Amino acid sequence: MEFSALIAARYSCRAYRQDPVEDAKLRHVLEAARLAPTACNRQPFQLIVIRTQGRAAELTRIYAKDWFAQAPIVICACGIPRDTWVRRDGKNYSDVDVTIAMDHLILAATNVGLGTCWIAAFDVGAAREILGLPSWVEPVAFTPLGYAADTRVEMKRKPLSDLVRFERW
Repeated sequence: MEFSALIAARYSCRAYRQDPVEDAKLRHVLEAARLAPTACNRQPFQLIVIRTQGRAAELTRIYAKDWFAQAPIVICACGIPRDTWVRRDGKNYSDVDVTIAMDHLILAATNVGLGTCWIAAFDVGAAREILGLPSWVEPVAFTPLGYAADTRVEMKRKPLSDLVRFERW
């Protein structure tokens, strides 16, 4: 798909079919995340691929929407702050690096006909417990991954003139 069309086609899918995601498509979206740029190329992230079959009860503890566990796969993107580049003023780029990787994954999924939905409003404690995350790993975002059972709804976006400044604030 042409890149501008791909960006326009991506949406937050909130209903999924039970059809399995082909291994080749899963590998494709994971590879897109692996190729994402990260600060100093440290790649301080891990992706946890969760097969949802039989796990709806525990997954809805992480995010309490029924559609979260509808897709055959849920992916958790985690940062590893101790391995991340840190700017001179102390800003740790872990969240930024994970976000770029997740965005690559989501766009690649759209390109191969899969639906996703960026989820940040999840229960961190439940995610840590259910996924067995070590204390030094930070869950940043989740997305279901599967074939959409809904259709894109046009979202109102701010005009470019409200979002861009030139030269100075």
